[in-house]
Amino acid sequence: MKAKAYAALDPKKPLVPWTFERREPGERDVRIDISFCGICHSDLHTARGEWQGVKHPVVPGHEIAGKVTAVGKKVTRFKTGDLAGVGCMVDSCRRCENCRKGLEQHCFAPANYTYNSVEKDGVTPTQGGYSSHIVVNEDFAFQLGAGLPLERVAPLLCAGITTYSPLKRFGAGKGKKVGILGLGGLGHMGVKLAAAMGAEVVVLSGSPSKKPTRTGSARTTSC
Repeated sequence: MKAKAYAALDPKKPLVPWTFERREPGERDVRIDISFCGICHSDLHTARGEWQGVKHPVVPGHEIAGKVTAVGKKVTRFKTGDLAGVGCMVDSCRRCENCRKGLEQHCFAPANYTYNSVEKDGVTPTQGGYSSHIVVNEDFAFQLGAGLPLERVAPLLCAGITTYSPLKRFGAGKGKKVGILGLGGLGHMGVKLAAAMGAEVVVLSGSPSKKPTRTGSARTTSC
């Protein structure tokens, strides 16, 4: 099925409209019509060819939120009409030691990433969320509750989990203090999450122009 996208055809030129072929859903796949896709700085690095191994043309985007429009016959977690999200991975080998531990991001195969990678056939390039739809194994799609604002959900698929994971792992919560270095795209997400967990949040900055202030439950200071 043809997908419409914005792609980097050349690292020195802006993204342009592009059409490519998405595979039809297999028996364990879902097709998601993409409503919103966040912009991550990884997308910019990839589009500009600033990382090793980038192959153009490439469609960036790994903060994907949309609606399921087709499901394979063995799919059990989704039905058409459900809301779903996709992050930076679309599959892994499922057999190696890391995959069996639930650490698919460290798959030895390696993992199949949402763009600038290959599908499970080992040949077909994966293309990301700056496109009309995506086809992904149901195990690598996230169920989203009905009524969620998808434009706000999309950034959680990268910036959100990047900050939530260490906060959860190291037990952020009431009675704990959390330091966030920088208040940028990830930093502001870390502040929101840590505060929601009940922690006292301190934002650290190396910019002299940011004088000590106090706003709500979050305290900012310079260092």
